[in-house]
Amino acid sequence: MTQVPNIRLNNGAIAGAEIPQFGFGVFQIPPAETAGAVREAFAAGYRHIDTAQMYGNEEGVGEAIKDSDLSRGEVFVTTKLNNDAHGYNSAISALDESLKKLRLDYVDLYLIHWPLPHQDRYVETWKGFEKLLADGRARSIGVSNFQPAHLDRLAKETDTVPAVNQIELHPLLTQTELRKYHAEHGIATEAWSPIAQGEVLGEQTITSLADKYGKSPAQVVLRWHLQVGNIVFPKSVNPDRMRENIDVFDFELADDDVDAIEAMDAGHRTGPDPDTFGA
Repeated sequence: MTQVPNIRLNNGAIAGAEIPQFGFGVFQIPPAETAGAVREAFAAGYRHIDTAQMYGNEEGVGEAIKDSDLSRGEVFVTTKLNNDAHGYNSAISALDESLKKLRLDYVDLYLIHWPLPHQDRYVETWKGFEKLLADGRARSIGVSNFQPAHLDRLAKETDTVPAVNQIELHPLLTQTELRKYHAEHGIATEAWSPIAQGEVLGEQTITSLADKYGKSPAQVVLRWHLQVGNIVFPKSVNPDRMRENIDVFDFELADDDVDAIEAMDAGHRTGPDPDTFGA
């Protein structure tokens, strides 16, 4: 089975909390198909599952975990707070509901899904997350789609640095400055939309490297993510594609090839701008 490296997180109810660097995302997988997809992911060697309250498929994730022969400690589970549940008490009760759906006593990582700065409640929400961390219902806590200004405010007004920031990140949006901020503050970088919803796969730089290494364009991009230190969790419901995606540990991109992919940055988003989303 593929040996996926772990990334050490900066906080956690358990000292030395770690997250598998390569995981399986269930965004846009229909609820009725989620349990089957996660079972296939387990069979392919995935042990890190990324879901969210917004996705509506936490029950399927929980079903697959319950029906597997894996121990709880072998599976890393992330979920994310729904946008309508910002606030101290709401954030806490929302996780309690997620735990019921997931059939778990705790999640390994709980994220604020979007900062929604127009609501101006993410600091209050984060204090609820700190309570969940202290209680052990979340082993680590983090954020998603936060910009440096949002992170700076958490640092000034709360006691806990986020373990991760999950952001849109791919060769057309390399997020160099935000990744640098994360590195300086001990925040792990997670990449959603890691292949830009497929937009990067036909780029000449990527196809040329795929030919050079005898790998698929997607494998080249995923390998780039790993080598620059990102945590990544591609989504597929195709078992063959699941296996192909995780088969990226038997080759390494040369430094100049990593730089060539980095140079593709065009500031291109496939998703919303975190500063204006939800306004």
